[in-house]
Amino acid sequence: MKIQPASRIERLPPYVLGRLKQMIYDRRKAGADVIDLNMGNPTDAPPDAVVDKIREAVTDPRNSRYSVSKGVYNLRRDMALKYERKWGVQLDPDTEVIATIGSKEGFSHMCLALLGPGDIAVVADPAFQIHTYAVVLAGASTVSVPLGNDEAFLARIDDVLNHLTPKPKCVILNYPHNPTSMTVEPTFFEKVVELAARHEVMIMHDFAYGETCFDGYQAPSYLAAPGAKGFGVEFSTLSKPYNMAGWRIGFCCGNADMLAALATIKGYYDYGIFQAVQIAAIIAMREGDAHVQRQAEVYQRRRDVLVRGVERLGWQCDPCRATMFVWAKVTPEHLAPYGGSTDEFCLAMVDQADVAMTPGAAFGPRGEGYVRMALVENEHRIRQALKQLQRVLNRPAPTVV
Repeated sequence: MKIQPASRIERLPPYVLGRLKQMIYDRRKAGADVIDLNMGNPTDAPPDAVVDKIREAVTDPRNSRYSVSKGVYNLRRDMALKYERKWGVQLDPDTEVIATIGSKEGFSHMCLALLGPGDIAVVADPAFQIHTYAVVLAGASTVSVPLGNDEAFLARIDDVLNHLTPKPKCVILNYPHNPTSMTVEPTFFEKVVELAARHEVMIMHDFAYGETCFDGYQAPSYLAAPGAKGFGVEFSTLSKPYNMAGWRIGFCCGNADMLAALATIKGYYDYGIFQAVQIAAIIAMREGDAHVQRQAEVYQRRRDVLVRGVERLGWQCDPCRATMFVWAKVTPEHLAPYGGSTDEFCLAMVDQADVAMTPGAAFGPRGEGYVRMALVENEHRIRQALKQLQRVLNRPAPTVV
C-alpha cells in the first residue's frame, strides 16, 4: 500500500538541512572529526544549581505524574518576575504566561491556534524556518518582505497590510534575529505597536536570543513597548541563556486572548513538561543571572575569533551584538565551483573540510550567498575549523560535472 501524506506535508520544501545532518553523520561514522557549526545547539553546561535541583526533583515520585499543559503556577510566576526584573514588564502569571515545550513548540501551536486556511502571516526574508513553516503546517500562507530593523522595513510591512487581500492576520518578528543576528532598539517596537494598532493585526515576536547579547547591548522586549500586550505575544526559551536546550522549556507571554487560544490547543496536545524540569527551571530563573552573563561573555569571545577568521577568508561579516551565530557573506569566487549555491557549498565543506555550516538559502531566497555559523565550539575548535576551511578554499577548485 502506498501511503499518501497530507497536503500540508507536500507544501513543505525539500529539507536541505536534513541532507546536511545526514552527511555529518556519515562523515563521523567514517571516523572524521567534523567541527559542527551548523546548529545552535549549546555544548556548555547548565548552571550547577539547576542540575542539582533536577537530581533532587527526579527522586520525588509526585513529579513523575502528568503535569499541567500551561506549566505549574510557580514556574509561570517566576517568569513573570523575571520579565519585571529584566525588562520592566508586568505580567499576570495566570493569564499572560504559558510554559511551552521550548519556544519552537509554543510558536507552532500558536500558529495552529490562530491561523487556518485563507489566513496570511507576514514574515521577513530571511527567517528561521519555523517562522514560515509553522504557518504552512497550520494551513495558512505567508507573504515575505525583505528583512530589516528600521522604518523602511516597517513601511514595507505597512504597504503589504494596506494592499494585500485578504488582509494578513499577523506579523511575525524575531529580534535578535536568527539567522542574521540583526538587532533593534526599543523605539522599533514602539513603531511596531503603532502599526499593529493602525491595522488591527496580531504580532508574534520570537525573543529566543534576548539574553545572549554582547558589547553592552541589551535586547529590548517587544512587550516593554507601551500597549504591546494589546496586540501580541513574545516567545522566549531557557535553551540558549542557560544551556538547557535538551530540557525543552520555554514561554509564551503577552496578550491574554492569544494565550487562551494557545492554552486550548496545548490542552488537547500535551500534558505539560516533565515537572522535575519545571522545578529546576524555577531555580534557573531565580539564581541564574550570573550564569547567563558569563555564557554571553563566552559567546562574545568565540564571536571575536570567528569574525576575525571569516574576514581573513575574504568573507563579509559584521560583528553581531547578539545571538549565538555569525552571518557571513561568502565570496563569489568560493561559491563559483559549486554553482553559486550555498547549499552545495556547505555540503562540500562537510565532505572536504570536515566543517559544517548552515547555508543561508535554507532561511529564504535572500539568504543565498550567506552562511550561518554557530558559536557552539570552543575557541580552539573554531580556529581549527577556520584553518580547515582556509586549506580547502585555497587549493584549486574541483571540477564540477
